[in-house]
Amino acid sequence: MQTEDVPVRELALAVFATNGRLVGAGNELVAHLGLTSAWWQVLAALRYAGTPLPAASIARNMGLTRQAVQRIVDVLAERGLVEFQPNPHHRRAKLVVLTPAGLDAVTGAERVVAPLDDAIAERLGVKRIRAAIRTLEAMNAVISEWLGHPPGSTLPHVEKE
Repeated sequence: MQTEDVPVRELALAVFATNGRLVGAGNELVAHLGLTSAWWQVLAALRYAGTPLPAASIARNMGLTRQAVQRIVDVLAERGLVEFQPNPHHRRAKLVVLTPAGLDAVTGAERVVAPLDDAIAERLGVKRIRAAIRTLEAMNAVISEWLGHPPGSTLPHVEKE
Protein backbone atom coordinates (compact mmCIF):
# COMPACT_ATOMS: atom_id res chain seq x y z
CA MET A 1 0.00 0.00 0.00
CA GLN A 2 1.39 3.38 -0.93
CA THR A 3 1.40 6.03 1.77
CA GLU A 4 0.11 8.79 -0.52
CA ASP A 5 -3.10 6.77 -1.00
CA VAL A 6 -3.76 6.63 2.75
CA PRO A 7 -4.74 9.78 4.63
CA VAL A 8 -2.55 9.02 7.66
CA ARG A 9 -1.21 12.58 7.78
CA GLU A 10 -4.78 13.94 7.67
CA LEU A 11 -5.67 11.65 10.58
CA ALA A 12 -2.64 12.81 12.56
CA LEU A 13 -3.47 16.48 11.90
CA ALA A 14 -7.10 15.88 12.92
CA VAL A 15 -5.90 14.23 16.15
CA PHE A 16 -3.57 17.19 16.84
CA ALA A 17 -6.39 19.68 16.18
CA THR A 18 -8.85 17.72 18.31
CA ASN A 19 -6.33 17.45 21.14
CA GLY A 20 -5.82 21.20 21.00
CA ARG A 21 -9.58 21.81 21.11
CA LEU A 22 -10.00 19.32 23.98
CA VAL A 23 -7.24 20.97 26.00
CA GLY A 24 -8.59 24.46 25.29
CA ALA A 25 -12.18 23.50 26.09
CA GLY A 26 -11.04 21.67 29.21
CA ASN A 27 -9.08 24.71 30.41
CA GLU A 28 -12.08 26.96 29.83
CA LEU A 29 -14.61 24.63 31.42
CA VAL A 30 -12.66 23.70 34.57
CA ALA A 31 -10.86 26.99 35.28
CA HIS A 32 -13.51 28.06 37.80
CA LEU A 33 -12.76 24.85 39.72
CA GLY A 34 -9.12 25.89 40.05
CA LEU A 35 -8.00 23.21 37.59
CA THR A 36 -6.28 23.05 34.22
CA SER A 37 -6.81 20.40 31.59
CA ALA A 38 -3.43 18.87 32.45
CA TRP A 39 -4.29 18.62 36.13
CA TRP A 40 -7.71 17.22 35.31
CA GLN A 41 -6.16 14.60 32.99
CA VAL A 42 -3.85 13.35 35.73
CA LEU A 43 -6.66 13.31 38.30
CA ALA A 44 -8.87 11.36 35.87
CA ALA A 45 -6.04 8.95 35.05
CA LEU A 46 -5.77 8.19 38.76
CA ARG A 47 -9.51 7.89 39.23
CA TYR A 48 -9.94 5.39 36.43
CA ALA A 49 -6.74 3.43 37.03
CA GLY A 50 -8.44 1.66 39.90
CA THR A 51 -5.21 1.49 41.87
CA PRO A 52 -2.59 4.02 42.99
CA LEU A 53 0.18 4.50 40.42
CA PRO A 54 3.67 5.99 40.36
CA ALA A 55 4.15 9.07 38.16
CA ALA A 56 6.01 7.00 35.55
CA SER A 57 3.01 4.68 35.09
CA ILE A 58 0.60 7.61 34.83
CA ALA A 59 2.89 9.16 32.20
CA ARG A 60 3.16 5.92 30.24
CA ASN A 61 -0.63 5.47 30.26
CA MET A 62 -1.16 9.05 29.07
CA GLY A 63 1.66 9.12 26.50
CA LEU A 64 3.47 11.89 28.38
CA THR A 65 6.93 12.19 29.88
CA ARG A 66 7.50 11.14 33.46
CA GLN A 67 8.98 14.57 34.20
CA ALA A 68 5.87 16.40 32.98
CA VAL A 69 3.57 14.19 35.04
CA GLN A 70 5.86 14.47 38.07
CA ARG A 71 5.63 18.28 37.91
CA ILE A 72 1.85 18.06 37.77
CA VAL A 73 1.52 15.58 40.64
CA ASP A 74 3.85 17.73 42.75
CA VAL A 75 1.54 20.73 42.21
CA LEU A 76 -1.54 18.60 42.86
CA ALA A 77 0.05 17.38 46.09
CA GLU A 78 0.78 20.97 47.18
CA ARG A 79 -2.90 21.74 46.60
CA GLY A 80 -4.05 18.68 48.55
CA LEU A 81 -5.59 16.90 45.56
CA VAL A 82 -3.21 13.92 45.65
CA GLU A 83 -0.86 12.45 48.20
CA PHE A 84 2.16 10.20 48.00
CA GLN A 85 2.27 6.77 49.60
CA PRO A 86 5.07 4.22 49.85
CA ASN A 87 5.38 1.89 46.88
CA PRO A 88 6.03 -1.71 47.97
CA HIS A 89 7.56 -2.43 44.54
CA HIS A 90 9.92 0.54 44.32
CA ARG A 91 11.32 2.46 47.27
CA ARG A 92 11.91 5.75 45.41
CA ALA A 93 8.88 5.80 43.07
CA LYS A 94 6.08 6.79 45.44
CA LEU A 95 2.50 5.92 44.58
CA VAL A 96 0.22 8.83 43.72
CA VAL A 97 -3.19 8.59 45.40
CA LEU A 98 -6.27 10.79 45.00
CA THR A 99 -7.34 12.54 48.18
CA PRO A 100 -11.02 13.16 48.90
CA ALA A 101 -10.47 16.72 47.63
CA GLY A 102 -8.92 15.31 44.45
CA LEU A 103 -11.86 13.00 43.92
CA ASP A 104 -14.22 15.95 44.44
CA ALA A 105 -12.22 18.00 41.90
CA VAL A 106 -12.27 15.34 39.19
CA THR A 107 -15.97 14.66 39.84
CA GLY A 108 -16.68 18.39 39.55
CA ALA A 109 -14.74 18.58 36.29
CA GLU A 110 -16.67 15.64 34.86
CA ARG A 111 -19.95 17.21 35.93
CA VAL A 112 -19.04 20.50 34.22
CA VAL A 113 -17.99 18.82 30.98
CA ALA A 114 -20.94 16.38 30.86
CA PRO A 115 -23.07 18.61 28.59
CA LEU A 116 -20.22 18.76 26.05
CA ASP A 117 -19.78 14.97 26.32
CA ASP A 118 -23.52 14.58 25.72
CA ALA A 119 -23.42 16.87 22.66
CA ILE A 120 -20.52 14.91 21.17
CA ALA A 121 -22.24 11.57 21.87
CA GLU A 122 -25.50 12.81 20.37
CA ARG A 123 -23.78 14.09 17.22
CA LEU A 124 -21.47 11.10 16.66
CA GLY A 125 -23.35 8.19 18.19
CA VAL A 126 -21.93 5.38 20.29
CA LYS A 127 -21.00 3.20 17.30
CA ARG A 128 -18.78 5.91 15.71
CA ILE A 129 -17.23 6.77 19.07
CA ARG A 130 -16.33 3.13 19.72
CA ALA A 131 -14.90 2.83 16.18
CA ALA A 132 -12.81 5.96 16.77
CA ILE A 133 -11.50 4.50 20.03
CA ARG A 134 -10.49 1.28 18.23
CA THR A 135 -8.82 3.29 15.47
CA LEU A 136 -6.82 5.41 17.92
CA GLU A 137 -5.84 2.35 19.97
CA ALA A 138 -4.59 0.63 16.80
CA MET A 139 -2.74 3.79 15.79
CA ASN A 140 -1.12 3.93 19.23
CA ALA A 141 -0.08 0.28 18.91
CA VAL A 142 1.60 0.90 15.56
CA ILE A 143 3.41 3.97 16.92
CA SER A 144 4.58 2.01 19.97
CA GLU A 145 5.76 -0.88 17.82
CA TRP A 146 7.53 1.50 15.47
CA LEU A 147 9.32 3.29 18.28
CA GLY A 148 10.34 -0.06 19.74
CA HIS A 149 12.15 -0.97 16.51
CA PRO A 150 14.98 0.79 14.72
CA PRO A 151 13.89 2.89 11.71
CA GLY A 152 13.80 0.86 8.54
CA SER A 153 13.06 -2.43 10.30
CA THR A 154 9.96 -4.37 9.41
CA LEU A 155 7.03 -3.84 11.73
CA PRO A 156 4.75 -6.67 12.77
CA HIS A 157 1.56 -6.89 10.72
CA VAL A 158 -1.38 -4.97 12.24
CA GLU A 159 -4.91 -6.08 11.39
CA LYS A 160 -7.07 -3.48 9.68
CA GLU A 161 -10.74 -3.10 10.52
